[in-house]
Amino acid sequence: MYIFDSVQKIKREFISLKKNEVSLYVCGPTVYDDAHLGHAKSALVFDLLSRVLRAEGYHVKYARNITDIDDKIIKKASELGVSIKEITDKYTEAYHVDMAHLGIQRPDIEPKATESLDAMFLMIQNLLDRGHAYQISNGDIYFDTVSDAEYLSISHRVQNEDEKQNRVLNSDEKKNSADFALWKSVNDGDISFDSPFGKGRPGWHLECSAMIEKHLACENVSKYAIDIHGGGADLLFPHHENEAAQTRCSTNHEIAAYWMHNGFVNIDGEKMSKSLGNSFFIKDALKIYDGELLRFYLLSTHYRSNFNFNDEDLLASKKRLDKLYRLKKRLFGLEVHSDMQTAFKTKLLHALKDDLNVSTALSVIDEMISSVNETLDSAGKHKELKREAMIDMAYIEELLGFGLQNPFEYFQTGVDKETREKLQELIEKRNIAKKEKDFATSDSLRDEILSYGVTIMDTPQGTFWERV
Repeated sequence: MYIFDSVQKIKREFISLKKNEVSLYVCGPTVYDDAHLGHAKSALVFDLLSRVLRAEGYHVKYARNITDIDDKIIKKASELGVSIKEITDKYTEAYHVDMAHLGIQRPDIEPKATESLDAMFLMIQNLLDRGHAYQISNGDIYFDTVSDAEYLSISHRVQNEDEKQNRVLNSDEKKNSADFALWKSVNDGDISFDSPFGKGRPGWHLECSAMIEKHLACENVSKYAIDIHGGGADLLFPHHENEAAQTRCSTNHEIAAYWMHNGFVNIDGEKMSKSLGNSFFIKDALKIYDGELLRFYLLSTHYRSNFNFNDEDLLASKKRLDKLYRLKKRLFGLEVHSDMQTAFKTKLLHALKDDLNVSTALSVIDEMISSVNETLDSAGKHKELKREAMIDMAYIEELLGFGLQNPFEYFQTGVDKETREKLQELIEKRNIAKKEKDFATSDSLRDEILSYGVTIMDTPQGTFWERV
């Protein structure tokens, strides 16, 4: 398996720190608002990575944190006149609901910052003891970036001379302009936590480093705490740079052997940003689009590329997903339970083992669908082909997380609840009429059903309808 390492800027063969085991940490949401498409993209990428690693035979320990200590959270709680717990509980639950709609599996561990303060205190004390941190007169504690000879080795940024200079400006006691907060002292009655350093709040960068050491770091660590650290490209600097510095200087080991970063999400060509007024909440997207379609669409571009979300491309993506469901509908009713290895399964996993090469993977799926349909169109029952196709489609569900729906219900997407209920009522009445051999009523009900702009199919498993 090969992974593009964001730090070394090359595709590297993946070799885990422990045989058959993988530790994966991904920066999760700061829970003060609803999740947007940028959150979805990152969560989807690492959901796919964890699936591929497990399919390759690894035991994966996947952690994605919840940042529930942050100035944005405190500000929102203050504006609404509620506790920060009310805010964080509300948006953590909303995040989980949105991710579930996209078929994203929950991580094995989901540590919260508020539950990891002990690990943060330990890391701060280690940095103070080793001379990599200092406390200023108001109680704030900063990381001394000059003390770390490897600082900026993650992002490969170059500081100019002004940034390197020591400065004392406007009563700022920071030694260096690049120094960042490990602990922010709070003495004005604002929301704070007790610590050995006085009341205050941890710095954002500190949280992830401490949670990795507490929840994921291998025992008897010699060189790296974990195998893979992931997140959005916007986190490379300063967040991941500062994480790496803290860990390196407090523990004498690096934080991760591999770094992976997913690209930005753009909406109609503009980088998604609340300042641009085009932040696209997942909950709003789900009012228009099926969650599985959003998953398929957001995964259709390689994870390192920036993703341009627009209706035209989404429609094209739907047509591609439709082909999978039309084959599934063609095979509807067949049940196959088998772990049999097929050439398709080998080919699909091989594509995704190449740095999650989803373009090749989708081409492999397209080829399989085309080939199976072509054979089914020819004379014969093709029992073995159908069996193998069902096994292959089950593997797509397992590995890529789409194709899970009833194929008839999939083609009902976009029909409102009231119409669905009415159609189901008419179908049940028609079934009763057919059972009683009242064919005139049955035909009349069929015509009424068709007037809704749908088609109906009578199958051994029941009567289904779909949009025309």
